[in-house]
Amino acid sequence: MLEIKKKSVIPVYGVAAAWVLYCVFFSLSKTWHFIVLACSSALVYVVLSAIFPGKTEYVELPEEPQLTGDEKIDELLAEGDRAVAEMRSLRGAVSDDSVRSKLDKITVVTDKIFKNLLDNPGDYSLIKRFADFFLPTTIKLLHTYDRFGKSGAHGENVTGTQDRIEAALDTILESYNRFFDSLFANQALDIETDIRVLESMLKNEGLLNSGFNTVEI
Repeated sequence: MLEIKKKSVIPVYGVAAAWVLYCVFFSLSKTWHFIVLACSSALVYVVLSAIFPGKTEYVELPEEPQLTGDEKIDELLAEGDRAVAEMRSLRGAVSDDSVRSKLDKITVVTDKIFKNLLDNPGDYSLIKRFADFFLPTTIKLLHTYDRFGKSGAHGENVTGTQDRIEAALDTILESYNRFFDSLFANQALDIETDIRVLESMLKNEGLLNSGFNTVEI
C-alpha cells in the first residue's frame, strides 16, 4: 500500500482571507506593513494546518507481473491480469451488495485459474480455452449489466435483462469453481499413483498388511 498525504486547502483559504481582511482595515504603504502581514499570514497558516491537517489515503499498488520466461504462458498470464482488472473496474460501478459479492468471488477464482499457470504450465491448453471461450462471455455480460445500470431506465426489458444476468452470475461462479478444481485432477491422480506405489513397496517388505493404519515395524 502506498501512503499519500493530502493537505487541507483550508489553511490556504485562511491565508487568503487574512490578506483580504488586512487590506480592508489596514494600509500597505510601508515596508513593515508587509512584514506584519507576512508574519500574520504565516501564523494563520500554522494554526489552521494544526487544526485541519488534511487526510491520509492508502492506494493499493498494482502487483508486479509474474513471468515464467515462456512467451505464450506469459501472454496468457497478462491476459488474465487484464481480465481481472476489468472485472474489478466493473464491480466498482455496481451498487447491489449481492451482485458485488458475486463479482468479488468470480474475480478471485478467475485470478486463481490464471495464476495456476505459474506452478502448472502443463495446464496451458485448458486455461487458454477458458480464456478464449468462457471468459469473453462473462466480460460481455458484465459490460451489459453495467451499461443497463448506467442507462437509468427501469423498464421491463432493462430490469428483466439485469435479473437474468444476476442469476447467470451464480452459474458462472459455480462453473468457474468447477473448472478451477478440474485443474488439479492430474495432480490428484499423480498423488494417488504415488500412494499405491508406496503401499506396494511396503507390502513387499512385509511392513504393510491392509493399509497405513496397520503398519507393523
